[in-house]
Amino acid sequence: HLMEVKQVADQLNLGFLGAGFDPLWRREDIPVMPKARYDIMRAYMPKKGSLGLDMMLRTCTIQANLDFDSEADMVAKFRTSLALQPIATALFANSPFTEGKPNGFLSARANVWTDTDPDRTGMLDFVFEDGFGFERYADYALDTPMYFAKRDGRYVDLSGQSFRAFMDGKLDALPGDRATAKDWADHLTTLFPEVRLKAYLEMRGADGGPWSRICALPALWAGVLYDAPSLAAAWDLVKDWDIADHERLRRDVTRLGLRAEVAGRSVRDVAVDLVDIARHGLKNRARFSGGMVDERGYLSELEDIADSGITPADRLLELYHGDWQGDLSRLYRDFAY
Repeated sequence: HLMEVKQVADQLNLGFLGAGFDPLWRREDIPVMPKARYDIMRAYMPKKGSLGLDMMLRTCTIQANLDFDSEADMVAKFRTSLALQPIATALFANSPFTEGKPNGFLSARANVWTDTDPDRTGMLDFVFEDGFGFERYADYALDTPMYFAKRDGRYVDLSGQSFRAFMDGKLDALPGDRATAKDWADHLTTLFPEVRLKAYLEMRGADGGPWSRICALPALWAGVLYDAPSLAAAWDLVKDWDIADHERLRRDVTRLGLRAEVAGRSVRDVAVDLVDIARHGLKNRARFSGGMVDERGYLSELEDIADSGITPADRLLELYHGDWQGDLSRLYRDFAY
């Protein structure tokens, strides 16, 4: 797909920049995607947090979706990947600039999510509680205020309304109209926790980045989650972390990256272990290309980041203060693909 896009873009003299946050443009400079659902969200976001519009207009992530084959499998994968999501945030941190200058963060994108909408974001403490399963997540989704419903091809503004009331046909905007399975599926797309459950698990912790790290993200999570011994080893890394550890770590990595600490260990050390676990998982998966090369090569860049303790954002800041001499236009010239 990227090769096809590149062939067209090269003819138009266009490039693509992998970053977690727009490094140059102001919020008001960003063209708005003409979708009716976004009109509703843009009006509602400022009521819940100060950075929701930045999330919509100036952030970029890479996501990877992972399967589960039972409720128990979902629970194990959800808990492990949710606890480790801030480690991925640190490994992929790539958004240290805002409006042409350093912004004090290594992942400004991840920081944006800490002040977007507390009703639908965050680390979901209940995932780590005894008895967690599909029903508990459904209760969470039911209690998350709505954005909209789609009727006759148009979006109806239901921002702040209760999906439970919608199921009972008690919404003033749609009197007597009861929610459908399609409405439920749409509603699930308006929840934005660090890991999101639908018919699969969405890993949502990584900044956008260069071509090589687009491939690294699914390799990391497939190696950890698709091999039983690796999943168990990854859970061992995080099983003693408490809720306060999860919340503190989520915030600390936005500024400190791999220099943050959790439960007496540096995030760098945890990241080294995590990438090593993923490598073993991919080896055990034994999926080979036509050249009989397995998937472990996709982790090479993450290994370098973890071993060095230097995030992509740290390297960009070194260039900004060094070779680039504060000229952020070099970012576009040197890192476009």
